Parts: sequence; C-alpha cells; structure tokens
Amino acid sequence: MLNLPTYDDVIAAAARIEGHAHKTPVLTSRTVNEEFDAQVFFKCENYQRMGAFKFRGAFNALSKFSAAQRNAGVVTFSSGNHAQAIALSAKLLGIPATIVMPHDAPAAKVAATKGYGGNVIIYDRYKEDREQIGRSLAERHGLTLIPPYDHPDVLSGQGTAAKELFEEVGALDALFVPLGGGGLLSGTALSVRALSRDCQLFGVEPEAGNDGQQSLRGGSIIHIDTPKTIADGAQTQHLGSYTFPIILRDVNDVLTVSDAELVDCMAFMASRMKTLVEPTGCLGFAAARQRKAQFKGKRIGVLISGGNVDLARFASLVAA
Repeated sequence: MLNLPTYDDVIAAAARIEGHAHKTPVLTSRTVNEEFDAQVFFKCENYQRMGAFKFRGAFNALSKFSAAQRNAGVVTFSSGNHAQAIALSAKLLGIPATIVMPHDAPAAKVAATKGYGGNVIIYDRYKEDREQIGRSLAERHGLTLIPPYDHPDVLSGQGTAAKELFEEVGALDALFVPLGGGGLLSGTALSVRALSRDCQLFGVEPEAGNDGQQSLRGGSIIHIDTPKTIADGAQTQHLGSYTFPIILRDVNDVLTVSDAELVDCMAFMASRMKTLVEPTGCLGFAAARQRKAQFKGKRIGVLISGGNVDLARFASLVAA
C-alpha cells in the first residue's frame, strides 16, 4: 500500500520553494462577481515562474535529490508545462535535464523548455508510450524519473498554491481546479481538507477526456485514449496511483466543460481581466460558470493553472 502524502508534506514543500517560486496574485472581478452573484477569487498561477503551477512541484521534487541524483540528472515526460518546470528547476539547481515531449506540443512550450537548458526528445503521443520512453531513458542512463503528476513530492508541491489562496482569502464554499493527471487536484485536496474543511472541491476536465470523472464515480482508475482537445495540459490518459486515492477520498466531484466554453473564458479573461490564460488554465472558470446558480451568495475559488499559449494560437481560438 502506498504511503500517501499529507498536508504536512505541503507545509514542507512550501518551505523548500520559498524564495524560488512566486507567491502568485489572487485576482477578483466586479463583472464576474455580478454575473455569479457571489464572491469569486482567482488564484492566478499563470503568473508563476515559467507560467504555470508546475514549477512548484518540480522544484520541490528536484530540491530533494541526493548529490548522486543531481550529478546523474533528471528525466521526465510532459506536454509542456511540467517540461518547462523541470527544465527551469534543474537549471536553477545545476541538474542535467532530459525532457520527452509530444510532436504536437505548443511551439512556445518546446522553445521555452529548450531555452531553460532541457534536452528535448520528441515522440508521437498518439502512437508511442511516453511513460515507457521515460522509464527506458532512466534505466539506460541512470537518471531519476520525475513524472508530471504521479509523484508524492510533485503533488505536495502543487498543493502549495491552494495553501497560499486560503491563507490570503480565508475559507471558501467551493473551489474549482483543472484536472489532467491529478497532481494539482490531489495536492489542492490536501490543503482544502486542512484549511477549509467544508469547502466543496471540484476537479474539471475537458469533455473529450473525462477519465477522472469516470474514475471518481466508478471507484477505480479508468484508462482512455489520448483525448483530442485544445486543453493540451489535460490530454492525459489516466490518473495516478498517488493522485487517485486522494481524489477519491477528498474530491466532491469531477466536472467537464467543452472546448467552446474554454475559448469563451480565455476571451473573457483577456478582455475583461487583462490576463492571458491557456485553454487548460480556464477549466476551473468554465465549470464555475456552469454551476454559478448553485453558489449564489457564496465564496468561490477558481484555480487558474497556467498561461502558456502561443499568441497566434490564442488569437485564432478567440477569433473563431
């Protein structure tokens, strides 16, 4: 049986990343509050280092490496944000980094990963198994594999975003969190149950990839084919052995939203809140909008997970 992380691990992660990760802003919008007839707080991880919450978990995990691990290097697989997070964290800590990325990853994310010094290896996400590629590289070269979500140090680091949110705004009635492999949602759950015990916690997936919803409601991990959605950060095929038990225990429900709803939220946040958010980053906002009638007069949190989107891609989506 796995030894699952606890909120104490989130506290320890917060201490490790202090002075390295940004304490990201919490934004509010009068327009959103009027639309919802509620108080809505946006925890904006699009302002995190490398543009997404992933830096928290990556730096926490790599900072625990032994001297031998640091010398040998790290390997991971990622569609983009975890790739950048590992590459930047490794650069800051002096660790060689090898990153396995899909051939259709956003160009900006690939360029940033290389810019941080990561050695990028390309694969076809629809034909090849990234986890097997990562394990093979780790075994062949003596590297330490740090997966994008299914790792206790990674998910504990991700939980620090919600910890900051609650410490700044207090308890909430509901919190909406993007869901891919579950690192952010499971880490957030640890903070929710420690700091805002009665808060309803919702994970949010794209309609095309609702493996988390099926898993939570069915009680076991469901595997799916790689979903086709603009939310590239949520194109995962299954939850993890660490993330799923926490989600099953602590999450109230997993919701889904359409790509069209994500585009609407991207356009709103850019035009009315003056902030650039990638499609995956809008999952929580889109679901909160769906459920706004349920939370009239309440205090609602929305975790914005990242802002790494090509400007040309952003423009084409919101102009369509």
